[in-house]
Amino acid sequence: MLKTLKFSCALLSASCITFCAFNATAQTAAANLYEQSSEIAGTIIQYGRDVSAVRDFYSPYSVNERSEYQYKLNVLNSPEQLKRLIEVDNDYLKRLDQTDFAALSIYGKVDFTLLKKRINFDLGDLKKEGEQYSQITKYLTCADGIYSLEKLRRRGTFVDGEKVATELNNILKQIKADTAEYKKIQSIDMPLAKTLRDALLGLKDRLKDFYGFYNNFDPAFTWWVPEPYKAVNDALQDYSVLVLKKGKVNTTQKPDNSGIKGVPIGRDALISQLRAEMIPYTPEELIQLANKEFAWCDKEMLKASQEMGFGNDWKKALEKVKNSYVPVGHQPELIVKLYNDALSFIKERDLITIPPLAEETWGMVMMSPQRQLVNPFFTGGKEISISYPTNSMEAEDKLMSMRGNNPYFSRGTVQHELIPGHNLQYFMNSRYKAYRGDFETPFAVEGWALYWELLLYEKGFAKTPEEKVGMLFWRMHRCARIIFSLNYHLGKWTPQECIDFLVDRVGHEKANAAGEVRRSFEGGYSPLYQVAYLLGGLQLTALQKEMVGSGKMTYKQFHDAVMKENLIPIEMVRATLTNQPLTKDFTTSWKFYDFNK
Repeated sequence: MLKTLKFSCALLSASCITFCAFNATAQTAAANLYEQSSEIAGTIIQYGRDVSAVRDFYSPYSVNERSEYQYKLNVLNSPEQLKRLIEVDNDYLKRLDQTDFAALSIYGKVDFTLLKKRINFDLGDLKKEGEQYSQITKYLTCADGIYSLEKLRRRGTFVDGEKVATELNNILKQIKADTAEYKKIQSIDMPLAKTLRDALLGLKDRLKDFYGFYNNFDPAFTWWVPEPYKAVNDALQDYSVLVLKKGKVNTTQKPDNSGIKGVPIGRDALISQLRAEMIPYTPEELIQLANKEFAWCDKEMLKASQEMGFGNDWKKALEKVKNSYVPVGHQPELIVKLYNDALSFIKERDLITIPPLAEETWGMVMMSPQRQLVNPFFTGGKEISISYPTNSMEAEDKLMSMRGNNPYFSRGTVQHELIPGHNLQYFMNSRYKAYRGDFETPFAVEGWALYWELLLYEKGFAKTPEEKVGMLFWRMHRCARIIFSLNYHLGKWTPQECIDFLVDRVGHEKANAAGEVRRSFEGGYSPLYQVAYLLGGLQLTALQKEMVGSGKMTYKQFHDAVMKENLIPIEMVRATLTNQPLTKDFTTSWKFYDFNK
């Protein structure tokens, strides 16, 4: 009996050990799984592929005669294409609505929220495109005939060459009538003019794809169609060139002499975009925030200036720092030295995991003079692109470039561009939750890199007053970006006023200030892109205080965890790390900045 009892206890103990080991293995497997996926990940991937499939199928080919693989052209959606994209979006919203949201993990809930936001944003864009298209159809009576021909080509339907030639001649008459009708108008809003121009160029590409499919492969087609096709193609081109000449820009931008052209989007659009980016503040509150941060920078800059012997004249201290530039040809080796300095500082404090392959594989290129017109400072990503003078520049511009990329300015931003900034982002984001790429936001992209500037300053990376001046210059620059870009889009400042602000308030070289403003308003960036640097950095700083400051995570755990969530809105990263209760109809609410401190 005793032996039996001992044997039973031994079995029970072994079973408990086995169960515990199995449970631990299961928990580890689940943790590893959520590093890469969630219950909604498959739906996100399928949605992206379905949208791409529709866009591809209803778009014309760009035939490469020497390659097996062919590509589709990115042209304005046809009405049929627009309808199908809206149907796909609505189908996925129905699928999400049928999801048992409460049963999802926090990772699934975050992905659900991100996908729903993305689909609604896409539907808004498609609706706006449809409304604009409906307003220009009276100048586009030629479109239906071309769309009909394109539809035949998709499945290789046999066409009668003579009938196609007749149809093209009819289309040519419609284009001429449309052109004549358009010439009668005094003006048209520029967004509508651009939509009409894009529609005409899209029709041109669609007709070219139709023509290329049959010509030379069908003798009757090749006999009848080339001449009328050429006439229609030329007429579409001529019409598309005419269109923008009637376009009228409705803008609140005041006239100035900067030569920089942009379109202020106004307060309502700014607020709409801020909500889409999960930033629950008004433009006015953000300008107040930037001025508060600027005041802190001013105090720090005065301390550094006094340490350098310039008293309260911080611009003299800045001037000395600018004149510390290295001799021509030595900028690349300076970049490597500054990179190694930052990396050693970070490793000594065990702040983040840095994969050896990431250290090994970052690249370096020199920036062309053309790019330096809009990027006066170096940029980064998979490689660091170094902005420095070339022999083709004027002597004054050479000096401005060297002064603006001096060692102390560069010390604060090399790690922004490389590791642990943008280069590490690209490395890690391609390896963890890569399916979230469509949810990328500049508040995470630039916010993460800027966050490291803030953290390193706080940790004492700037040891000398010159190094402090260099890092503070950039911090003041980020504050200024919020102030000048929002004031511009609110219709309060001109580009020249923005340039003057950067020169007077931050201490920029004039050419560099002009390049910065040109980049902001003509460089293809979203209206909130320049705002995103400091705001994203402050979001991550607030989250770091919440998680690391409370002792819930170490710096390394926090930084590694943020990296593995990919470049999603910071509020969604916070939801993941705090296991925040979310609802199906989540709206942004995180007030990450304390105006009273």
